[in-house]
Amino acid sequence: MEKIFNTLIDSFINNKVGIADLFLNDQLSSHLKTNLTRLYQGNLLLSAGTGNDTVVVQDKLFRSDRIYWLDRAHNDPHENAFFDLMDSFVSHLNSTCYTGITGYEFHYTLYETGSFYKKHLDQFRTNVSRQYSMIMYLNTDWQLADGGELCIHHADTLQHISPMNGKSVFFKSSELEHEVLMTNKPRMSITGWLKIG
Repeated sequence: MEKIFNTLIDSFINNKVGIADLFLNDQLSSHLKTNLTRLYQGNLLLSAGTGNDTVVVQDKLFRSDRIYWLDRAHNDPHENAFFDLMDSFVSHLNSTCYTGITGYEFHYTLYETGSFYKKHLDQFRTNVSRQYSMIMYLNTDWQLADGGELCIHHADTLQHISPMNGKSVFFKSSELEHEVLMTNKPRMSITGWLKIG
């Protein structure tokens, strides 16, 4: 995994957006996708909002995805395997880049057909604990016509990233505005933040 971790970190250093394929291997990706599908079918996903723990605003004209938080307390073997992977990545990131990350939070994310998330920053104005944003995609056989690209707003250009299965995206939560373009079929991922404090 160290080679994939380094690919993610090196591409981040070069372009402010790290991208690595197969960050999630096919087996783990498949299990997590099955979990997410089961949660969705059981109507256990919540409408996502914007804001922090104190104030959450739900505005489907700005953000229309559905989420479910991952937690080791669920004692799900595949979620725990994901957390083990993240522990390894955070350890590698801290030892090679001295980032001082002390924790993280992740949720399953599902965009139903016709869903989107307009341009935003991930770091709260009143809380800087979110340092890095990470997205890991769970979509097999994704085609350009399916939409749902992640659009990163750089100073002088737009970067479009397809949500292909196993791919991970990594960037500073405070620096890059980004959006999820309208998706033409259900789009699944694990989304979260590496945190300090």
